[in-house]
Amino acid sequence: MEFLDIPLFDDDFFKMMFRFTLNFLFLTVIIRFIYYPDSKRKDYVFTYYLISIIVFFLCFTLKKYEMDIGMALGLFAIFGIIRYRTNPVDIKEMTYLFVVIGVSIINALANKKMSYAEILSANAIIIFVLLLIERYWALKQVVSKSIIYENIENIKPENYKTLKSDLENRTGLTINKVLIGDVDFLKDTAKVTIFYFNSN
Repeated sequence: MEFLDIPLFDDDFFKMMFRFTLNFLFLTVIIRFIYYPDSKRKDYVFTYYLISIIVFFLCFTLKKYEMDIGMALGLFAIFGIIRYRTNPVDIKEMTYLFVVIGVSIINALANKKMSYAEILSANAIIIFVLLLIERYWALKQVVSKSIIYENIENIKPENYKTLKSDLENRTGLTINKVLIGDVDFLKDTAKVTIFYFNSN
């Protein structure tokens, strides 16, 4: 049964919904239970979910058309180089973006030549590696934080040690580096970025 030359229902609907459910479960493990507990970045959680869902449905849809797979994957490569003019994406967030896109493509484009055992194994290995690196290798992660600083005298190069010490006393953090950003001489404030090791 068709409407405007488009079938109202297709057997691939059940396959799509099963694959989507499977993909969403793996994405939730990666985004909500591996990425978010350390980063606490709700904006990226939103971005990862939406991009991965769109990529999944695009892949599943394109698979039904006669399109060169290289051209189709090229469409999604654009997502991997996303950079906003005002907010450049950190390398870790870019890596997770690549991971969620890759997982969605794997789950959407798998065909009869690939068993569910292989699909599940691929997803499980990706999750295992992420957990191993994030939780058990205990690699120190450098974190940055922007602060509006009002003691403008301390931003002079010769007062760097005083600035660093003052910021450490106020924040309670052991700071590795301080970068001076925009300076507002009318308000006697400066935007400084501090870098320190994440203690989590």
